[in-house]
Amino acid sequence: MAGRGIENVHERVLAASPTAVGELVDSLSSRDDRLWPNLRWPAMRLDKGLQVGSDGGHGPVRYEVARYEPGRLVAFAFTPKFPIVGEHRLEVLPGPDASTTLLRHTLEGHPRSWLRAGWPLCFRWLHDALLEDALDCAEAELAETPWQPRPLPAHVRALRWLAGRLA
Repeated sequence: MAGRGIENVHERVLAASPTAVGELVDSLSSRDDRLWPNLRWPAMRLDKGLQVGSDGGHGPVRYEVARYEPGRLVAFAFTPKFPIVGEHRLEVLPGPDASTTLLRHTLEGHPRSWLRAGWPLCFRWLHDALLEDALDCAEAELAETPWQPRPLPAHVRALRWLAGRLA
């Protein structure tokens, strides 16, 4: 966390074309969502699918589609219902060589209210685990193998248990 803001980046070099990786991103929140780790985390739901202005989120996190370039970029702006001013986005970028593609997720924003303490104490760890699971899903999907969730760290398991009790 730089100053009072959040800049959180997760990325993975994938052995696939930008087109194949873009198709994974384009499947987000659809019936055939091939990127979001729905087996372990609340599903991403958008009321109108991936189109600008579509409203939704996952679990308690609320956002709307702010920008969408099929196969390349989707950016979600947090709504006033969730106490971060900012966005999170997925980008499909060139990899280090011609046979790879970089998939990057970036969360940038300024937490408000209870999330000023909630981000570093709780939400960051849950967010990081979810994003690593999503990148693992991408690798498995592109390799045409089932996703095998890795064990979650003890502190993430404890936070998930606590969140379930508070929900």
